[in-house]
This record gives sequence, C-alpha cells and structure tokens, in this order.
Amino acid sequence: MSNPIVIMPGTAMWGGIFEEMRWHLGKAFGQEKIFIVPLTVLDWIGVPPSPERSTVRVMRRLHETVLEAQKRYPNEPISIIGHSGGGTAAMIYLLGKPFQGEVYPEVPVRQLITLGSPFQSVEQYGKIKSDFIAQHLNQQFFARINVVSVAGKTRFGNPKGSLAERTAFECYKNTIGCGDVWGDGVVPTQACWLDGATNLEVHDVEHLPTPFRLWYGSQSVIKIWQESLKI
Repeated sequence: MSNPIVIMPGTAMWGGIFEEMRWHLGKAFGQEKIFIVPLTVLDWIGVPPSPERSTVRVMRRLHETVLEAQKRYPNEPISIIGHSGGGTAAMIYLLGKPFQGEVYPEVPVRQLITLGSPFQSVEQYGKIKSDFIAQHLNQQFFARINVVSVAGKTRFGNPKGSLAERTAFECYKNTIGCGDVWGDGVVPTQACWLDGATNLEVHDVEHLPTPFRLWYGSQSVIKIWQESLKI
C-alpha cells in the first residue's frame, strides 16, 4: 500500500494537463492515492493580473489539497510532486516561513519531487521566490523532507541556432542571466540544483508537453523519477 501523492501543476498550467501523469502514477501506487491540485490559469495570473502574488494564490490551493489527502488518509506521510514553478511554490509552502503574509503549519509531507523547477532566478518575479528559498532553506529542512530535484539536459541555448535553440537561449537568459547553457528548453539545468537535495539529470526531456517529444510527465520519464518516491 502506497502513501498519498499530491501533484502540483507548473506555472500557468492547470490540473487537467496532469491527468495522464496521475493515471501512470496510479497504476503503480493506486489511483485513489493520487491527488492533483485543481489550479487554473487564473490562479497563476490573478484578477486583475498580479503575477507577484501568484505563489500566495497557488499555495492556498496546494494547502487545501494536502489537507484533503490528510483527511482521507490520516497518519500517512504525503509526497508532493511539483512541476516547474509549482515545485518552487511547494518548496516555499513547506518551509513554513511567512511569505508575503502567508505561512502554513507543518503538514505530514515527507517528500518533495520537483520537475524542472528553478531555484535560482534573476527574473523579477522568480527572484522573489528564489531569494526567499535561499534565505530559509537549511539542512534541517532536508532532514525532515526528502527532496529530489529532476532537471532536463535536453537543449543547449544558441542565439543563432534553430528556433527551439533560440527560444531556449532567451528562456535560460531570462532565468539566470546566461543563455548559452544546457536545459530542458525553458529552465536551465543548473538552476534546478539544490545543495542537500538528490539532484537527478534526465536527457531528451522537454519542459512542457510537446507533440512527439518526451516531457517530465511522459510514461518512460515518470518511470525514471518515480523510483525516487520513497513510499
């Protein structure tokens, strides 16, 4: 019998995109044990638009889902799987420190797996989160919660390359200030690494669902990182 798993969608993504991931995980761990945080695009954008407050909004939805899993399966440790900015938000949630006026009590989460989540950023809104994590993350946190950071090494950013390589260059540069590095097409590999975590590099994996390409939620890729689930 497995413990409950909560899937946290990535930036500007909604729960429905992760139904296939839930199904594949459910085959291994039980469909009834897999929960998806029911985010919408508006949760990320805000009305009126307020991207600087997106983390607060999505953390509330994450907390509601964690409490639901806890209620249905009391006394069982929970694993969170966070994609992209969803993984970053999950980290802030689990740190238990005040963030923009919000703080959450310790919950029975014992594992966090992040998929292409940037923990380093120079971008205006990303830097708010990465600076907060850098300030509060310590070895005591890793003693309490097992963290696995999965990062794709798929495409090298090249300002004179193909459209995909040029796009990657701009995305990487926007994140860490340097575009000629490896990443998953959106997030630089090096931006995902955390001292104290288990850092797992995967190849030929796209950041986002892409036709005819593998991404973090593809069945064969899930099989790689689900081995890290200590359930």
